Amino acid sequence: MSPEALLEIKNIETFYGLIYALRGVSLSVVVGTVTAILGNNGAGKSTILKTVLGLIEDQPDKGTIEFMNRRIDGKDTENIIRMGISYVPEGRQVFEELTVEENLLMGAYLRKDRAGVKSDFEMIYRYFPVLESRQRQWAGTLSGGEQQMLSIGRALMNRPTLLFLDEPSLGLSPILVQEIFKIIRSIHEEGVTILLVEQNARMALAISDVALILENGRFVMKGNARDLMEDKDVKEFYMGIRSEESAKGYQRWKRKKRWR
Repeated sequence: MSPEALLEIKNIETFYGLIYALRGVSLSVVVGTVTAILGNNGAGKSTILKTVLGLIEDQPDKGTIEFMNRRIDGKDTENIIRMGISYVPEGRQVFEELTVEENLLMGAYLRKDRAGVKSDFEMIYRYFPVLESRQRQWAGTLSGGEQQMLSIGRALMNRPTLLFLDEPSLGLSPILVQEIFKIIRSIHEEGVTILLVEQNARMALAISDVALILENGRFVMKGNARDLMEDKDVKEFYMGIRSEESAKGYQRWKRKKRWR
């Protein structure tokens, strides 16, 4: 494991029953960076996070996972979280019948420092002022955007060294997506290393240092996020921006089809 790597994944293979989900995936997350994993739905992005966290039974089948120079493949999820990895799951998954405050306390359930937990409530409310005004409100009555804020806040209450974010923009309006990504940038600037799984390539690349593109359980492209943002194929297939040449070809195809 390189001295700069906080998380090192080497040649992991993961199965869901007979389905080959990850095919020899390797990944390094360097301390102090935002690393993005991009790809279409079903590519295996979330499976990488779940495999690292031990959320898939008897996984990985092959390969190794190291966090802070310690092997964690085969460890149970609670021990991995205790080491300093927090997870914001896809779909938010807040405890709907608990209040906002109780949800945040659930994020700190492994901690014993009451004074630190109290000060971290203030940190969370600084990031998400709307949550402070809803401390006693049931989480299930919050809007989708507020639930996403709560899910991120709950993860931060663990004081993570590494934060996993799984599709934070899912189901949110464009305005809320902008707000959530602004907050993610702020969290990173305060010293948290982030591994981000996201379908919104444009937003993810804008805040990331390194990005990898996953297709059918394999990484097919990796590089500096700014460079990938200018890559013709990334623009066309992941950001919906056609090059002038491909756009002209598409228009010619449409005209031919129209007159058949």
